[in-house]
Amino acid sequence: MGGAASVKRTSRDIRTANRYEVLRQIIAGSPTSRQGLAAATGLSLATVATLVGELLDLRMITEVGFEDSAGGRPRGLVAVDASGGALIGVDVAETYVHVELFDLALNVLARADEETRPGGSSPEQVAGQVAAAVSSVVTRAGIDPARVLGVGVSVPGQVDRDSGVAEYAPNWDWHDVPLLDLLAERVAHPLYLDNPLRACAVAELWFGAARGRGDAVVVNLGTGVGAGLALGGGLHRGVSNSAGEWGHTTLVLDGRLCHCGNHGCVETYVGAPGIMRNLRELSPRSPLLHPGDQTATIDALGAAAAADDPVALEVVRDTARYLGAGISDLINLLNPEVVVLSSWVASRLGAPLLDEVRVAVARRALRRPLAATEIVLSPIPTDPVSLGAATFALEGTLRSAGGPRSGAGRAGAARSRTAPIVRRPAELGDR
Repeated sequence: MGGAASVKRTSRDIRTANRYEVLRQIIAGSPTSRQGLAAATGLSLATVATLVGELLDLRMITEVGFEDSAGGRPRGLVAVDASGGALIGVDVAETYVHVELFDLALNVLARADEETRPGGSSPEQVAGQVAAAVSSVVTRAGIDPARVLGVGVSVPGQVDRDSGVAEYAPNWDWHDVPLLDLLAERVAHPLYLDNPLRACAVAELWFGAARGRGDAVVVNLGTGVGAGLALGGGLHRGVSNSAGEWGHTTLVLDGRLCHCGNHGCVETYVGAPGIMRNLRELSPRSPLLHPGDQTATIDALGAAAAADDPVALEVVRDTARYLGAGISDLINLLNPEVVVLSSWVASRLGAPLLDEVRVAVARRALRRPLAATEIVLSPIPTDPVSLGAATFALEGTLRSAGGPRSGAGRAGAARSRTAPIVRRPAELGDR
């Protein structure tokens, strides 16, 4: 939650955060009582009762009966109203756009994909692909577009979620792209922009391996590489929403040239292009290598490693050696309860990668922090980035809903420094 750490949160920010947390607990444990919510959130019963009333007014939850209470009156139960609206999560990656439409219980109702081809990553082209995929999932789900409460969009690189600007995406050479404005010209729903590192971390906090953990690191392995951070039970963004750019920390002095302009970054050894290079250096004529197609290469590597192919296992071992060194630094620095290997490269390479990473980390991490850390693959069966992006739309919806019984609805979005700017069709004529 929240924007820059240096900005003091207002009472509205705190109310939104509490409303968001109560709804998160209801989604995670429907049905539940107000007393149970108070215990889970640490909020007072009176505060919880007020927030539950607001969520009932917003038709996001519903009363579902009572449970017996030892020696007292039966407790009223509430549950998320899955049909109370829809959320869309967009995973914009270097090689694809993946979109999922969720009900309010965050069940997937429809999916759509758009492939990003070489030379097809201009901001206008990407915005067009996002718009096409968003339209497709609404059609496939067969829902009234008016039921879509918001669209969360995850885009690689450094993102200013307050202004809606993609400030820097090194793999595309994007600089200060007004992406939310470009999307608002094409998508007729409220929009919320952020980064896949944050999206993956939130997905793991809500439904994955970080659930119930106070401190977690979610390592995002794709074309690019980064680390989503959950510290003290909440998402850590940093002062400029830039925390987690671990992929651009130096692993090898004077090593491989990175898209960011530096040499030896973690990403150049454990991102998909780096893994392709690891394979090419080990076995230049390997049939596992698909030049120009990182997805096919990683798929082939994963399948071959699972079948104990010696070349594939050696590439995975070599990649894990670099990855393990970087993860050891994170463990020594942050002392997390869990490190989660997430995103599509981790999913494709699976258990062979996880096993080798654990071995590599055990050689390098300090004994005490390592003993407290579990290293796991993400258990989330759907795309974690899309799932996390949908929660950004949910958060934005709760913020724009205004105060209790205000009737402000989605049209009352806050424009504070700590709230992401929302682009709506009604605003287009004002620009």
